[in-house]
Amino acid sequence: MERQYEKRKKMVYQFICDDFYVPMKMKEMASVLQVKKEERQELKEILDALESEGKIHKTQKGNYVKGQGNRLTGIYQAHARGFGFVSIEGSDDDVFIPEEESGGALQGDEVEIQITRGAGPKTGQRQEGEVIKILKRGMSRIVGYYQKNKSFGFVLPDNQKFLQDVFVPEEKSKGAVTGHKVVVKLTSYGGDGKKPEGEVVEILGHVNDPGTDVLSIAMSYELPIEFPEKVMNQAERVAKPVSEADRFGRRDLRDVRMVTIDGEDAKDLDDAVSLEVRDGSFYLGVHIADVTNYVQENSALDREAKKRGTSVYLADRVIPMLPHTLSNGICSLNAGEDRLALSCLMKIDENGTIVDHEICESVIRVDRRMTYTAVKQILEDEDEEQCRKYEEFIPMFREMARLCCILREKRHRRGAVDFDFPETKVILDEQGRPVELKAYERNTATKLIEDFMLAANETVAEDFFWREIPFVYRIHEAPDEEKIRKLAIFLHNFGYTMHIGNHEVHPKEIQKLLAKVEGKPEEPMIARLALRSMKQAKYTPENEGHFGLAASCYTHFTSPIRRYPDLQIHRIIKETLRGRMDEERIRHYQSILEEVTKHASETERRAEEAERETVKLKKVQYMKNFIGEEYEGVISGITKWGMYVELPNTIEGLVHVVNMTDDHYEYIEDRYEMQGIHTGKTYRLGQKVCVRVMAANELQRTIDFELGKEGD
Repeated sequence: MERQYEKRKKMVYQFICDDFYVPMKMKEMASVLQVKKEERQELKEILDALESEGKIHKTQKGNYVKGQGNRLTGIYQAHARGFGFVSIEGSDDDVFIPEEESGGALQGDEVEIQITRGAGPKTGQRQEGEVIKILKRGMSRIVGYYQKNKSFGFVLPDNQKFLQDVFVPEEKSKGAVTGHKVVVKLTSYGGDGKKPEGEVVEILGHVNDPGTDVLSIAMSYELPIEFPEKVMNQAERVAKPVSEADRFGRRDLRDVRMVTIDGEDAKDLDDAVSLEVRDGSFYLGVHIADVTNYVQENSALDREAKKRGTSVYLADRVIPMLPHTLSNGICSLNAGEDRLALSCLMKIDENGTIVDHEICESVIRVDRRMTYTAVKQILEDEDEEQCRKYEEFIPMFREMARLCCILREKRHRRGAVDFDFPETKVILDEQGRPVELKAYERNTATKLIEDFMLAANETVAEDFFWREIPFVYRIHEAPDEEKIRKLAIFLHNFGYTMHIGNHEVHPKEIQKLLAKVEGKPEEPMIARLALRSMKQAKYTPENEGHFGLAASCYTHFTSPIRRYPDLQIHRIIKETLRGRMDEERIRHYQSILEEVTKHASETERRAEEAERETVKLKKVQYMKNFIGEEYEGVISGITKWGMYVELPNTIEGLVHVVNMTDDHYEYIEDRYEMQGIHTGKTYRLGQKVCVRVMAANELQRTIDFELGKEGD
């Protein structure tokens, strides 16, 4: 009997493998193969067996085809217009999924797809595919706006990529009323014409309540807000003042003059700097809070910190990686108090070369808590009041500024790329409403700290690279060749050239490009396109260098209060310094670092997205006050659906092509231009235009402009 089955199975497989075979459903196959009705169940079993063996597979339409074909696994990213993309790990290019081929996949689902059309390098077409199977649902909870009906309710998701409202039976509404922001747990994902269904598990507050908007974003990214009781208790227990026993065996640097330099509102001060100049050399000390002294490996505190991965800085709150008892208390390098630290002591010559260094456990005492503003006022403005106040520190600050220039110049010479995009600082009132938007200032003081931290990070990374023990690196891979070629073609249309060597580009070429466009109208656009052509930086146990910094070794060592990789690195450093990095510990780190770095990179992306969404929301709320107002801005992007215009306060809005009513405008893709077909009027990147604020949509987080007087 079994022999008969195997014989039939072989015959069916050969039939599907035949060159003349056309993909067909089981019913059609049964007809062609003349399978009797009573034997069709066996045919079904044979097809199922061949499929489970990977010899054939069933398409979304129910047709059987040979082999796995081009089957891939990835994460489904939905688009508000119905179609989607699947991002494949290890590939820079997403696969396009038409709406009718999505197979019921929702935002964030892990899916198996079949490639239905390969990429066309000449036509610029991307790969297309269809979803074969949903392997794992990506979202179990949705945050959104509750709308009550008579006997049921609906939740309108905040996440624009979750394309369906969620049905909530009245008995599962938790008493929510229209206008409440809620967290709903999905009990059914819908399909076959049915909506997803869920139950309300938390009411965040009314949409108009202060802080509900930001809390909704935090919850939608599943950011952990509260610390578990066990973690809080442990934090309280370990947060003890520095004792004699703590100081034992450490380098005593309490007599070394040092300062912290941070923003006015910073509370977690994790780095201090010191500088002496002797015999023509700079002796730079970067002193970092020794957080690992309080957060032991695999403790409740450590597991929570690892889970969170990073602190998240939202418009009206900070969601810290560690409880405030530690982050703002014993781990914060507060002036005048003994603190435990890891110090990177560097000897730097007049050319900016680090000729000698030492990494050691230390005990320090910060002399002054400085702000970026105060240091800037001393160094740039020579403000009399500030100069009097910090008189004894001024020689050190001036030498710091001199060293900063030397280090920056050295980095520039080797080809480091500095993308100077203005970040938005949102000023809120007590109700959480935005009252002012301004660009974060980059001045002498911010650059000074940036350069010293970069120097310490590179020094530590290089030291441990040559020790050949497991470590956490911050890498930035060279850009994808295809993306760079596309960028080079685009630049050519603007009259810029970029040298691409043997299938790769040197960071120096990007640097030269940014120098060429500096101050030009097209600078923001070209800088953005150059940035988009780059890969994202990430954490990994393998050192692959840092393209953007043109550095062979780089790590993150300087922020263990707010970044888990830094905390992990400190553990490795301390075990090495104490002579405990034996074979067993090496094997331990080899076994955990792959997962640690992958998770850290993921939580970093999550935090960045949540921070970005919060700023977008506050920008929309701010512009609601200025509907009808006119502003001068610069065209920052052009697409087939319209032009993006950026205002001096970093606000960006869309002039939709349907609102460009003085002519019928066409998008000229290769030149990134909009051109009127009757008037010949052309809008180009970098061009100044006058715009009027039309609308600001909080739900979609979009701002709409129309052309103002100068644009008519």
